[in-house]
Amino acid sequence: MRLVLMGTGPFAVPSFEALRSDGHEIACVITRPEVIAVSKKGPPPSPVRLWAIEHGLRHQSPESINTPDSMELVRSLRPDLLVVCDYGQILSSEALETSRLGGINLHGSLLPRHRGAAPVQWSILSGDTTAGVSVIHMTPGLDAGPVIQFDTTPIEPSEHAGELEQRLSQLGVNTVRQSVLLLSQSGGVTGVQQDKTLTTKAPRLSKMDGQIRCEYPVRLLDRQLRGLQPWPGCFCELESPAGNRFRVIVHQGQPLPCRVDSLGVGTVVFKADVPAGLLDSSSVPVLSFVCSDGLFSISAIQVAGKKSMTADEFARGYSKNGPYKVATAANTTKLLDTMLQRESAR
Repeated sequence: MRLVLMGTGPFAVPSFEALRSDGHEIACVITRPEVIAVSKKGPPPSPVRLWAIEHGLRHQSPESINTPDSMELVRSLRPDLLVVCDYGQILSSEALETSRLGGINLHGSLLPRHRGAAPVQWSILSGDTTAGVSVIHMTPGLDAGPVIQFDTTPIEPSEHAGELEQRLSQLGVNTVRQSVLLLSQSGGVTGVQQDKTLTTKAPRLSKMDGQIRCEYPVRLLDRQLRGLQPWPGCFCELESPAGNRFRVIVHQGQPLPCRVDSLGVGTVVFKADVPAGLLDSSSVPVLSFVCSDGLFSISAIQVAGKKSMTADEFARGYSKNGPYKVATAANTTKLLDTMLQRESAR
């Protein structure tokens, strides 16, 4: 097959490399334009662009794939098929018509569940026990095309979104290979239409979605922490008895459901402050936040502007100035409310 590959992020690289290794003709690799740096560090370069350069493949980065010039470029390459993954733009019907067989897209969820920009993250945030990948025959709608192939995998209890995304990128390799093979053999397999009544959305996440709110159950904070790793991460402000506040980023934690009637929700509890008999002595955490139905044990935490530290290190440096409270933010995220709604709808 003569292919035009469209992708930007790391999720696409394993499948693109498999197609190259299989001997398909890669007419061009199209990525989104590089983001203009707003700091000295700047954003990382596109993994797909780096992969294309490494293998000496022709590559382009148009501002939009749907402009007349961009579509004429693709049309002039006379591709059999467009293969799209982690690209970041929705192709118009005219753009899809630039290839003989249209386009396929590898998506990081079991469609029609989690249509949108953050399917892997929302698989964890929604409390799913199973994740997967889907290859669709593309339409102009957002992740709405017929499903050609899919594959599933369990979500591990402690797995975060970055780990799951890496596994799904590998899971998608054979799914893409099989889809391309089906299209090459049939000349027009369209797949199975999605059931619109089962659709859920996976909207793009923001930094404010990481705001920790202790009035929610610990199971939600656990999914929030895992679903937002490695980006945007979870944070809150701790308030000292003197009223001083400082921001902390929570990197690792574990839910410990238990009765917390004697503790105030939002209290930061060190090991010595946990009431006797609340938990088995072997499972009493060094550092935890009191939530509505238990303790959220913190094992790795970072004070803003400092290096990440273990719970033991934080306790040694900060416990003498406590007790702290998790401050209630004026602008809190709606993420946890959405998670609750989805949980009740399951």
